Amino acid sequence: MKTEKTLSLEEQNTLIKVLKVRFEKNLIRHKSVEWCLVEAKLRANPKKLVSLNEMEISGGEPDVVLYDATTSEFVFYDCSAESPAGRRSICFDPEALESRKKFKPKNSALGMATAMGVELLSESEYRALQKLGEFDQKTSSWIQTPADIRKLGGALFADFRFNNVFIYHNGAESYYACRGFRSSLRV
Repeated sequence: MKTEKTLSLEEQNTLIKVLKVRFEKNLIRHKSVEWCLVEAKLRANPKKLVSLNEMEISGGEPDVVLYDATTSEFVFYDCSAESPAGRRSICFDPEALESRKKFKPKNSALGMATAMGVELLSESEYRALQKLGEFDQKTSSWIQTPADIRKLGGALFADFRFNNVFIYHNGAESYYACRGFRSSLRV
């Protein structure tokens, strides 16, 4: 039986402090958002703090990138300069992982995201992230893939080179030391 992860009050406070420092250091990412509102929402959602902690400990450096007024949610993205180090060398999804008979990676992007309680960035979210800075200049990140592409064995990934966002395709079972995934979380 799987036990649900929780954070102690001390762990919650430590994470919130880390997030606050990052928030204040990168105000350009969330110009019209007030930290006190973000913190109140975080404290009211301890399960979301667990997901943010998973983003943090795997190297994602999560930060608020927008407030969605229609859903009253703050949206966090992984804002590490490169694809999170703790989430690289993975294939796209559990199906691709299962299909590999030799040289299997340890995990898959969708499998890890599900376990963390987060979503892979979509193409539009990835492009929006790149407007907030320059990310994935040396790495690449798996992104959400349309079902028709995945059904044919493919998956999409993105990176930032030559001052442009590039969206590529690869076999979903492929994995590389420099490819991971970026995630989003709504709180």
